[in-house]
Amino acid sequence: MTGYLDRPAPSGLADVIETVLDKGIVVDAYARVSLMGIELATVDARIVVASVDTYLRFAEATNRLDLYQRGGKRLTEVADELGGPIVEGIASNVVERKANAVIDKTVGKVEDAARKAVDLVTPDRE
Repeated sequence: MTGYLDRPAPSGLADVIETVLDKGIVVDAYARVSLMGIELATVDARIVVASVDTYLRFAEATNRLDLYQRGGKRLTEVADELGGPIVEGIASNVVERKANAVIDKTVGKVEDAARKAVDLVTPDRE
C-alpha cells in the first residue's frame, strides 16, 4: 500500500450516458397557484430520463402504469374523441368528390347518347 488514494479514472460521455440510463434521473415537480384560497393553476409534472427498463421498474414501483384506473383514457378512446370528427369530415369530402365525379361522367355519357339518338331519328336537312 502506498498510503494515498488513487485518482478516479476520467469518464467519457459514453460512461455518463450509461450511468444516467442505468440509474435514471427523475424530476418531480408540483406547483399550485392560488389567490385568496381559490386555486388558479396546478402543475404536476414528472420528467424521467432513463432507459425503458429503468423507467418501467420506476413506474411499477410508484404505481404510474395504472393510468386507466386513475381516470386516464386508452389510446383508442383519445383517437376516437380527437380524430373521429376529423376522419369523418375527410371521408365525407372524399365520398362527395368521388360521387360528383361519377355523376358528371354519367351525365356526360347520357347527353352524348341522347344527341346520337336525336341524330338517328332526325333526318339530315340540307
